[in-house]
Amino acid sequence: MSGHSKWNNIKRKKEKTDGARAKVFTKIGRELAVAVKEGGGPDPASNSRLKDCIAKAKAANVPNDNIDRIIKRAAGDGDDTKYENITYEGYGPSGIALIVETLTDNRNRTAGDLRHFFDKYGGNLGTNGCVSFLFSRKGVLMIEREGLEEDKVMEDALEAGASDFQADDDVFEIYTEPDDFSGVLSDLENKGYEFVTAEEEMVPATYNKLEDEGAVSSMQHLLDVLEDNDDVQNVWHNWDNSDVEEE
Repeated sequence: MSGHSKWNNIKRKKEKTDGARAKVFTKIGRELAVAVKEGGGPDPASNSRLKDCIAKAKAANVPNDNIDRIIKRAAGDGDDTKYENITYEGYGPSGIALIVETLTDNRNRTAGDLRHFFDKYGGNLGTNGCVSFLFSRKGVLMIEREGLEEDKVMEDALEAGASDFQADDDVFEIYTEPDDFSGVLSDLENKGYEFVTAEEEMVPATYNKLEDEGAVSSMQHLLDVLEDNDDVQNVWHNWDNSDVEEE
């Protein structure tokens, strides 16, 4: 079940230092600014891309004042940096599939950094399409289940237009088709739900475990350096790390 692996990743991120959280805020801030400039302006009512980014920012606990300030700055052309969306695909240790989504103002720097990371930790960058067929783009909303009734959450999610609903011991996962994501998000927000994550993701069809301790260590280090890189916005993979203990 995908939730086990994803929830493990989220717990890791929640437990990171203040400095790491600040880096997450910076990345989401870049995404918000690009959404304002490329998605149709500073009004989320008419800019669905911005609306979805705001939901992602709130789920990551970015303060509302920060969100407002970033949107106003981007709308006022205070930052004329041009960013490109570039997606890279490749393999980690033991053939684990990775998709790395970046926002960069220097594609040569980003490509060089990513190639170095993959090589250093036992993987390799591939060509476009080499692993993306193993994933599907879906809207994913995750809600902590504490204090909530599973049947009620499932009913609300499906009525809102969700395509799938899954539950485990800690969380409810709600899946949507990409075009339905904003509508389902708005409906559930209006019903008072709060989200651990709320964004479109590349969801793998299946997950693979790593049995070798060296491969596990290399894969975790690869994910850490990718997520720490300023140009990297999202890293999607099909590693089932639900049994990996925190260091």
